[in-house]
Amino acid sequence: MLNEFKTFIAKGNVIDLAVGIIIGAAFTAIVNSLVADLINPVIGLITGGIDFSNLFINLSGTEYTSLKAAKDAGAPVFAYGSFITAVINFLIIAWVVFLLVKAVNRLKDATVKKEAAAAAAAPAGPTEVELLQQILVELKTKA
Repeated sequence: MLNEFKTFIAKGNVIDLAVGIIIGAAFTAIVNSLVADLINPVIGLITGGIDFSNLFINLSGTEYTSLKAAKDAGAPVFAYGSFITAVINFLIIAWVVFLLVKAVNRLKDATVKKEAAAAAAAPAGPTEVELLQQILVELKTKA
């Protein structure tokens, strides 16, 4: 059983998955920082600093000055502002990831085109048919 486990762990797919998760976590931190530290302040400047996260409907009938105060008191609230903020953050993060993937794909395409151009510029060797014809000529001359 231990040997089967070692074989399972040593397979490339498991290692690739582990590396992908680690890189994904690091990439998530970068994207979250980009959105929170660079993009959201600009959006806040453009929108006049509107903060949706404190918008809520109090379902208990008691007055609370903020969403945090209502939650701390255990009051039932309909926190639609938090949902709006989460949707906006999702859209911003999705847009940033889209732009990053688009840039990486453009870079990858440029590399593939360079490699294709280099391969086309390299002198082509003889084809399989030409090699077989040469072998046939050699065999006929030796016979």
